[in-house]
Amino acid sequence: MFSTSILLQILACALYNNWWPMLAALMYVLVPMPCLFFGGGSTHFLTSREGGGWMNAAKFLTGASAMGSLAIPAILRHAGLIETGAMFIEFTSFFILVCTVLCFHRATLDEDW
Repeated sequence: MFSTSILLQILACALYNNWWPMLAALMYVLVPMPCLFFGGGSTHFLTSREGGGWMNAAKFLTGASAMGSLAIPAILRHAGLIETGAMFIEFTSFFILVCTVLCFHRATLDEDW
């Protein structure tokens, strides 16, 4: 699923001969960074209510970078830098990536794995 998401990311650029949509791939790199730096590499802090200022900052940064993954293609389309088809391919790529992350998160929560 992750490979399909990256393939769609590249296709959104290659099919329309415009590499501006690769800016959203930068956000794919930034999304897990707050979990790595402030959460100890675990996503369990995202669903917990406890935590201090750094945990709240990590939750905010994770949410902001995830929304940036959706906002960048929409802003680029509004500015006329990419085509509508490339924007929808980017959205599909993000949806598949989110499904991949949710499946991975669910698999790590199970004790049987």
